[in-house]
Amino acid sequence: MRARAAEETRRRILDAAYQRLREAPSEPVSVDKVARLAEVSRSTVYTVFGSRTGLFDALGMDLLQRGGFTDMVRGVLHPDAREGLRRGVRGNVRMYAAHRDVLRALFSMAQLDAEAVGGAVQRLEHGRAEGMSGLAGRLAEQGVLRDGLTVTQATDVLWLLTGFDSFDLLYTGRALQLDRVATTLVGTAEQALCS
Repeated sequence: MRARAAEETRRRILDAAYQRLREAPSEPVSVDKVARLAEVSRSTVYTVFGSRTGLFDALGMDLLQRGGFTDMVRGVLHPDAREGLRRGVRGNVRMYAAHRDVLRALFSMAQLDAEAVGGAVQRLEHGRAEGMSGLAGRLAEQGVLRDGLTVTQATDVLWLLTGFDSFDLLYTGRALQLDRVATTLVGTAEQALCS
């Protein structure tokens, strides 16, 4: 019973952080405002997450998990690296679309002041960089990369095409449907990388 109550409190706090980012994306997210929205004390937020940075790290992981991160990783790790590329990019697009408004606020805040979101975006992006490097290496190992293209160059292309901004330029900027965004990014990646 106690564990369930603790998880419900944790969820309310995370949901309040989501709400705050959606409602006021240009304002820094304060622990006080999140606590008020979650109807808990400020000290409860710190008890649950340890720090403001801990709150943003948990929010980042929650965004990934609720957005389909596990499915995306499973797709990238498909034994056929080219199919992994396709599934990974599609999964990435679905993940971004699941919480587009919150991610836009986080990525924008991180550009203006990395500490505003506790470095959470940088840690998420570090994980993406490692994943793209691994995928580029698998594409090379399986002989799928275009002639003359290095793993480093392939990693750079994957980094560009799997970034939130690439997704959002098509999804929001061009108002494309999700499937068309995914098809465009997958097609571009295959044409740029694969023989």
